[in-house]
Amino acid sequence: MTSFEDLDARMRIFEVAHDHCVLPGIYMVARLDGRNFTTLTKTRHAFESPFDSGFRDMMLATTEHLMGCGFNVLYGFTQSDEISLLLHPGEQAFSRKLRKYNSILAGEASACFSLQLGEMGVFDCRISQLPGSDLVIDYFRWRQADAHRNALNAHCYWMLRHQGETVQHATASLEGLSVAEKNELLFSHGINFNDLPAWQKRGMGLYWETYEKEGLNPITGETVYGSRRRIKRDLELPMTEAYDNLILTLLAAS
Repeated sequence: MTSFEDLDARMRIFEVAHDHCVLPGIYMVARLDGRNFTTLTKTRHAFESPFDSGFRDMMLATTEHLMGCGFNVLYGFTQSDEISLLLHPGEQAFSRKLRKYNSILAGEASACFSLQLGEMGVFDCRISQLPGSDLVIDYFRWRQADAHRNALNAHCYWMLRHQGETVQHATASLEGLSVAEKNELLFSHGINFNDLPAWQKRGMGLYWETYEKEGLNPITGETVYGSRRRIKRDLELPMTEAYDNLILTLLAAS
């Protein structure tokens, strides 16, 4: 009869044969996306369109949970139904095995979001391996640009839908329009895109900040202060070079 040790040694190879580990010095950014969230948020739940503050808060809470679930995350960014996480360049959890990051982060996000929603909401996850800080900046610029594009399209589409147009007609009306034309369409109906909340147009950032916490010395009775860390939710993210500088500052602090 085969011993457990022999069986374990023989079968384990099939589990780890295709393990890939991220090389040292490579930045890791995890991106998580909601699976079938259009159906979840538009059909099965009465979230407000195009943006809903309740859904926004669920995504913020899920991002914050991921930043404290065992990985060293420098920065979290969320927009729509996606989350991006910049891991510390020295992160060594699970020997930097990709399958571990993908499976754990997807599972943690799905569990956290589902508990808030009251039913199952599922995320997938993949890791971008970026060899330099310039690409890290480009990555987050890219996701912020995507947030801006999505917001403009969503406000145009739902403005038309709320005026009674069908899905097909609203979609066809926007096809081929430039950014300037979409802005003008909104403006002609009393909506100035520039005046809409920044979190809708730029996404939302979460990062660690240090603050002074007041306490009491139990022996002397004197007031004392100690440094603590907490996650800051930034719903007014900067753009262009100011956004680059924010990312660079977080990297430098690591």
